[in-house]
Amino acid sequence: MKIKAYAKINLALKVVNKRDDGYHDLKMIMVPITLHDLIYIDKTSKGIIIKSNSSILPTNKSNIMYQIVTKMQKLYNLSGGVEIFIYKHIPTQAGLGGGSADGAAILHAMNQLYELNLTNEQLANIGKEVGADIPFCVYNQMAYVEGIGEKLSFIDNDFRAHILLVKPRKGVSTKKAFENLRFDQIGQANLEEMVDAIEADDYPNIIANMTNSLEENAMKSVREIKEIKAKLIELGFDNALMTGSGSCVFGITRNEEVLEAGDEYFSSKNLYVRKTELLSKK
Repeated sequence: MKIKAYAKINLALKVVNKRDDGYHDLKMIMVPITLHDLIYIDKTSKGIIIKSNSSILPTNKSNIMYQIVTKMQKLYNLSGGVEIFIYKHIPTQAGLGGGSADGAAILHAMNQLYELNLTNEQLANIGKEVGADIPFCVYNQMAYVEGIGEKLSFIDNDFRAHILLVKPRKGVSTKKAFENLRFDQIGQANLEEMVDAIEADDYPNIIANMTNSLEENAMKSVREIKEIKAKLIELGFDNALMTGSGSCVFGITRNEEVLEAGDEYFSSKNLYVRKTELLSKK
């Protein structure tokens, strides 16, 4: 079986507070994009086998796909094992949700392989025990996300935009992104206003409300984030923002010439660069 695992970007991310369990309550506008990992999965009698085109991807129990398979086997008493081969296209430590996307894709694949007939809601409930962003990736639909990532309010509109992803050579771990976060310096982003703008296809107000509470902190450890943002704006993108916990920055535009100019410039700098678009729910 072949299945795609779609990456995501955060049009907005606001850290609300730190919880007693060590996690942070967040408010986010999350959007799936067309960039994806490609996964092949089949049943086998040899246990759980994971292979990849990526030499840095762990293939043992620390892999999120391994954890999802194990959880599904225990929950539904599934016999045998699975063999997985994943072509990684989503970079790690980028804020693009690659691991969560892979986990969600395996949930869908196991559901089909074993004919479990589980709903997306059931799959999301299983996934949230493994990774906070997995519920969003199960649905692959633009959403206003709250809590640690488990509360989803879907936004019933698509809007057209070109996205250019540019990742610095250095990544940012999620732990590092949240370290020493100053809540008095985060600001008061209005995510509800962005939701209204998306539903009204009000592109200028979407652009105006793009924000990420983790960006400034990440810039302290990866200076290139700030430099990439500034260059994207200089090249004519309507706005640029670090996605998630970083370090990937995306530029957004409706002008294809601007997209191509950005792609040409950053490709010449030997950085990770990808042209992509928002994934339509259709």
